[in-house]
Amino acid sequence: MARQYFGTDGIRGLVGKSPITPDFVLRLAHAVGRVLRRTQERPLVLIGKDTRISGYMLESALESGFNSAGVDVMLLGPLPTPGVAYLTRAQRASLGVVISASHNPFYDNGIKFFSAEGTKLSDEWEEAVEQALKEEPVWVDSASLGKARRLDDAAGRYIEFCKSSFDQSLSLRGVKIVVDAAHGAAYQIAPKVFHELGADVVAIGCAPDGLNINEGVGATHPEALVTAVRANKAHFGVALDGDADRLQLVDGQGRLYNGDELVYLMAADRLVRGEPVPGVAGTLMTNMAVELALKAQGVGFERAKVGDRYVLEALRRNGWQLGGESSGHLLALDKHTTGDGLISALQVLQACVRSGKSLAQWLEKVQLFPQVMINVRLQPGQDWKSNTKLAQEQVLVEQELGDTGRVLIRASGTEPLLRVMVETREAELANRCAQRLADAARAA
Repeated sequence: MARQYFGTDGIRGLVGKSPITPDFVLRLAHAVGRVLRRTQERPLVLIGKDTRISGYMLESALESGFNSAGVDVMLLGPLPTPGVAYLTRAQRASLGVVISASHNPFYDNGIKFFSAEGTKLSDEWEEAVEQALKEEPVWVDSASLGKARRLDDAAGRYIEFCKSSFDQSLSLRGVKIVVDAAHGAAYQIAPKVFHELGADVVAIGCAPDGLNINEGVGATHPEALVTAVRANKAHFGVALDGDADRLQLVDGQGRLYNGDELVYLMAADRLVRGEPVPGVAGTLMTNMAVELALKAQGVGFERAKVGDRYVLEALRRNGWQLGGESSGHLLALDKHTTGDGLISALQVLQACVRSGKSLAQWLEKVQLFPQVMINVRLQPGQDWKSNTKLAQEQVLVEQELGDTGRVLIRASGTEPLLRVMVETREAELANRCAQRLADAARAA
């Protein structure tokens, strides 16, 4: 079944345009509530959000929709996406809901869901919700309406959970860290986590006004972090995105490390400590150099579709614990059920503190292949797969690259873009081939 509303990470779009309108979000919550009540008599749903101004409006719509279906609601306020996942489990709730468009600008927003186990929900569940959306609403009677209340100290509970993932025999005393929360959901939480573990914290991107989330800061704009690390002579810089499930790290020299490098480091640290690492899951975008470096150490590797939910599916299918995306969505399933920027950062910092090795020393065996990505804007309804010129050019490029590189062409799950990527050992060749493919895509 083709899904009309759900993308790779929930439902997302421009605020005030379908489907990110209060009337649709109310209908959505009502439909989700009806799906929940097929198996539960009195479901409980947790709702968290990031710092976008539209979060107030959408939170109210969700609350009304769930209550109208006979579902109780617990409001968490601003909280990172992985914090909602954790509290959904801790509170024995039926479902967790996050109001966020992650790394997108403030004028976008979205809704994503977590199961009672704190994991992303399946395609089949989303299809059931979409089917319920096509049905007429059935309001419960007044005596059966759901209730709403706020959870006191949701942020404090999540802070303690993050700290519990850090080795209790270690601390961050003597370590200076610049923390960039992208003016997003972790703006209060992230500095406290590192400070309470002993670090000297310099906070940037921690002054949200409802309109500045991800604006020039955070994991998608790491240049602000690089500048701040150098200016403050810090040992590390930690950048999160708007909902804090994505991580970028900077070392004291101002070098930036992406998710591919960090997931390799997490695996290498476990191997050094004698822990088994049977395999790591990446995505179609994961750099070939990381795959080769892992395999050289006897660690299996599998590529999933782009999206942390698909990385999670690969991990669960194989019984593995570590996985991630180059964008910084990292999974350590023995620490959390979902990607968590803060917990991932703590795992990396823990490895450096314990070993005395820098990020550069940990990653000296991994020389990333040049990856060139070009985004081509798609017109409404455009079928890029029927572009014969692009298909022909892809065959020619792949023949030229042989086994020294690869091509990936895919549509974005969150924006009307076609992503054209070429990866090979030679940067000039990657640039040239990517431009040829992008030109062919635009010629449609």
